[in-house]
Amino acid sequence: MNSFERPTWSSRAVPVVLVVVAVLIMAMCTVGAEGPAARVIPVLIGGGAAAAAAWAVRRWRADRAEYERRLTAWAATEAVLAERLRIARDLHDLVSHGLGSITVRAAATRYEPGPEEMRSALDDIEATSRETTAELRRMLTVLRDPASPEPRAPMEGLEALPEIVHGARSAGLRVSLTGGDLGEVSPGVQVAVCRTVREGLANTARHAGPTDVAVRVRRDGPHVVVSVSDSGPAEGWRPDPGAGHGLAGLRERVTSLDGTLTTEHVEGGFHLVARIPDDVRR
Repeated sequence: MNSFERPTWSSRAVPVVLVVVAVLIMAMCTVGAEGPAARVIPVLIGGGAAAAAAWAVRRWRADRAEYERRLTAWAATEAVLAERLRIARDLHDLVSHGLGSITVRAAATRYEPGPEEMRSALDDIEATSRETTAELRRMLTVLRDPASPEPRAPMEGLEALPEIVHGARSAGLRVSLTGGDLGEVSPGVQVAVCRTVREGLANTARHAGPTDVAVRVRRDGPHVVVSVSDSGPAEGWRPDPGAGHGLAGLRERVTSLDGTLTTEHVEGGFHLVARIPDDVRR
């Protein structure tokens, strides 16, 4: 739960005004009396009412200004927390995908232990490690200092899918990518599509190793549908499951776009499908 609760509106003028009204009501009960008090009390009632009204208006305005200041500060804090949570999710995706690729690439060389294959695997592992480390440092810099001028990576689009698939192939997965005419796709949905493919491939790398994977991206009416299906663990492969946060984070990302994420085991393999609505007209 978020420990920063939304400020509530309250004014100190309200109880004071209620007390003044009560006093005025009691004072009005003296109307009809004779003597000097009968002439003084109405004047006091009118003057007191005017002073109370003027004070209440000033107090209400001051309390309203203070409430808006606290509300603005709360909104800014919530925005910072939301941004840091997004960066933390991106960090998880980055580290999970990078380490998964390294693990699978290293393990896949056992099936092809020749010197050329070993050298190629080491080159791929080094390149992936350097890229992941550089991105990790950049994102940690942003986390430590949100005002840092460190540039952030642009949002991924559908054009990044071939590169994502190529990285998985370098890690030893045998990936096929097919896609139909998607038309125009909103930026948020494009990011979700890329994250779905990344998480699906990383999940396959951890659980099934160097196996066959089919990635399909298509449009079904107002929805963009992404599926990642593998043919099951490679022979002799020992699964290396993570903490389970990857699929949970992906599900949260997809449902935030009013989409659905389903996972199931099919014929020894694993099937992941994300169905995301997209309102952009084609």
